[in-house]
Amino acid sequence: MELNHTHDANTRSWLESANAPGTDFPIQNLPFGVFRRKGSSETFRGGVAIGDQVIDLAAIARAGAVSGAAAVKAVNACAGDALNDFLTMGPAAWRALRHALFDLLKTGASGPGVNALRASLVPQAEVEHRVPTRIGDYTDFYTSIHHARNVGRVIRPDDPLTPNFQWIPIAYHGRASSVVISGTAFHRPMGQAMAPGASAPVYGPCRRLDYELEMGFYVGPGNALGTPIPLTEAEDHIFGMCLLNDWSARDHQFWEMNPLGPFLGKNFCTTVSPWIVTMEALAPYRVPFAHPADEPQPLAYLDSPGNSAQGGVDVQLEVRLEARAHRERGIAPDRLSATSFRHQYWTIAQMLAQHTVGGCNLQPGDLLGTGTISGPTPAEAGAIVELSAGGTRDVPLPGINAQRRFLEDGDTVILRGWCEKPGAARIGFGESRGEVLPAVG
Repeated sequence: MELNHTHDANTRSWLESANAPGTDFPIQNLPFGVFRRKGSSETFRGGVAIGDQVIDLAAIARAGAVSGAAAVKAVNACAGDALNDFLTMGPAAWRALRHALFDLLKTGASGPGVNALRASLVPQAEVEHRVPTRIGDYTDFYTSIHHARNVGRVIRPDDPLTPNFQWIPIAYHGRASSVVISGTAFHRPMGQAMAPGASAPVYGPCRRLDYELEMGFYVGPGNALGTPIPLTEAEDHIFGMCLLNDWSARDHQFWEMNPLGPFLGKNFCTTVSPWIVTMEALAPYRVPFAHPADEPQPLAYLDSPGNSAQGGVDVQLEVRLEARAHRERGIAPDRLSATSFRHQYWTIAQMLAQHTVGGCNLQPGDLLGTGTISGPTPAEAGAIVELSAGGTRDVPLPGINAQRRFLEDGDTVILRGWCEKPGAARIGFGESRGEVLPAVG
């Protein structure tokens, strides 16, 4: 994706909060979501984050704030309670609306459209969100070689990496109905597990509850059943990215994965951040992709010059844990780990192409998870099962003089992500937050 005027780091907005150092939502970002005023009976509708405000896209559609046929059609598609119709329209429409909003927000902009946009703003502190699309299907990949090796050593110490990992982007089909928006608490799941050395499984609450630091990406235009999407066209079908926490009941998961893939160990909750950062906004942060020269190289259908040149995305990521004691004492959450999405072994384009190569038809608004994101060092692990070496060592929480091996009731896990580098505007994803409640049943 080529850079354009919307990526100019020197452009500022007349909305001062969009110019604040460290903001996630400068004018160069403009991520999309769905919102309404907190505690109200208003209908949900599309919105765009800018500084500490939300642009009400339904309001500016009614006011005729944007100009140009493509942008007008696009903003009208955002007026409903989900973004599926907008995502269906494809890159030209996405670009037209983002550019129209950029032009209305930049310093010096004036006229009726600017006035209508000003009148549409709602403070972010006063809104609540829902999952931004009607997710027909959710697929979660497994594409960090560092995570695969770390977890593999827990399950199969002598042979941690499966033979197919370096040849295909592995995935399993998740449960779309339990995808929830950031801030939604969930109950510790019940299920069946086999304790080490036991001769029979037991039923009860999960004892090895974990988080997974992931990113998600939303499908734009779909494909017809039986018609694969080539790698060279894959990103035309990807609208943008979010943060994703694929909560995992490790004791249930490891017992049931003999021989099939995750089921109850994964389907009880998946948390996504409210805002979708568009692929266009991420353009300054694209990086080259390559497998090490001494490892298997992608087969031809998973290889292209464009994917090699800029298939990766350099998103900085971190995990923080806020226990009940943090909240009671007014102490900031402890940071557990930090890494970058650039370490992923397969790109999002390769994931989408692999998903469709057998003829699977994706639909607008579908959600694909990247799999846990871990880096090459121990401090970059994306799950507590890695940090605790399968529950054999403590993970310190220095802020409250405590430790964890797995998550406890009352724990809140917070994922954050952002992109920054010299010469480009810093853009962020907000956060994905979820609290563990006691089991029911």
